[in-house]
Amino acid sequence: MKTFAFASRNSKEILRDQLNLAFGIGFPVILLLLLSAIQSNIPVELFAMDQLTPGIAVFGLSFIALFSGMLIAKDRSSSFVLRLFTSPLTSSDFIFGYTLPLLPMAVLQMAVCFIVAFFLGLSFNLNVLLSITVLIPTAVMFIAIGLLCGSLLNDKQVGGVCGALLTNLSAWLSGTWFDLDLVGGAFKEVAYALPFVHAVESGRSALAGKYSSIFPDLWWVIGYMVVIIVIAILVFTKKMTTN
Repeated sequence: MKTFAFASRNSKEILRDQLNLAFGIGFPVILLLLLSAIQSNIPVELFAMDQLTPGIAVFGLSFIALFSGMLIAKDRSSSFVLRLFTSPLTSSDFIFGYTLPLLPMAVLQMAVCFIVAFFLGLSFNLNVLLSITVLIPTAVMFIAIGLLCGSLLNDKQVGGVCGALLTNLSAWLSGTWFDLDLVGGAFKEVAYALPFVHAVESGRSALAGKYSSIFPDLWWVIGYMVVIIVIAILVFTKKMTTN
């Protein structure tokens, strides 16, 4: 109940920031529309909707990291978290209290991406729901990255790390815009050592109905998700004991 009460407060804070909320949900849609328009004017298939949509959904989730990071960083800068340290909430209560209200936002963002993709030529089938479900660990991973950054950095620094660095990493190293085999070498090796391309490929496999291909990639995402959550809790615990 303590966690849910804290999560309810965070939900209200998120809903107050309507401009950033609209941007986080709307920007992936704008990208879909733009790339679909480009595809309609070129003779070769560069942006097939069934390949593009899971990638755009993953890229859009990187903005969730910015949301979570800014939320906790602002609470730290306003000393709200310091006051909460006197409450019976534990570090895990804090982390999950920040995570829970952001999950519906992440699912809504993915759902909007797929709904817009239907109007742009994506075939509707039940695998769409599976693809969204498969991408939920990716959403949790991005939320955890934001919480970790927000626990360590101020709001301006979070904006630079989560708003610029992370979004670019997830864009260029996810294989959303181009086949990583075209670059190859160290670039491809680094990309496959990170979770972003595995998130995209697991979503694509789910959407295509290639069920046996989902988990080899999904395990990478789940592994990163668990490690980052644990680190975020440990960092937050240290902050609680030193303040």
